[in-house]
Amino acid sequence: MTSRNGTNRQPNWLMGALAGALPPVLSTLAGAIAWGAAMGASALLMLALEQWETAQKMRMVVAVFAAGGALGFPFGLILARFLSHRKRPDTAFAAAFLSLAAATVCATAGIFALDYRAYYAEWHDDPFTRIWFFQFAYTAAAAFYQFAALGVRLYFPIGFVALAIASIWFARSLR
Repeated sequence: MTSRNGTNRQPNWLMGALAGALPPVLSTLAGAIAWGAAMGASALLMLALEQWETAQKMRMVVAVFAAGGALGFPFGLILARFLSHRKRPDTAFAAAFLSLAAATVCATAGIFALDYRAYYAEWHDDPFTRIWFFQFAYTAAAAFYQFAALGVRLYFPIGFVALAIASIWFARSLR
């Protein structure tokens, strides 16, 4: 932007929002551990209630959900802090709710897609060929679809309750 005297000014709100989006490192690490544990517990409860497969397979799924929660938390927190910069508490709640949910689901689905890709790798073409890129893209798309159809349900009810509590905590912490 240019002011009346011809000097350039940066938008203060954008610079402030970007600077305020980075959370403290220690609280982010603690939050990531707690969030990962909550997402793993959510998956464990649902799998146990459904008397799912074997204990080894349950541990693998719980580990994927816990890792997805731990990896997604910092990104969701940064996005929520950016979106709620100098906003009302209800806006901060909504930003945290959507940001944490989206980041957690995307991170967990990404880990699931990598595992899915590793399983089908032996039938794929040589790496970095044109056909391999198509195979990689279609395998990842199928994994994301399968996770959306079957995996998201493991976030209920504990993950949803944890999301609401974390969003309330986030909105109150910005006061």
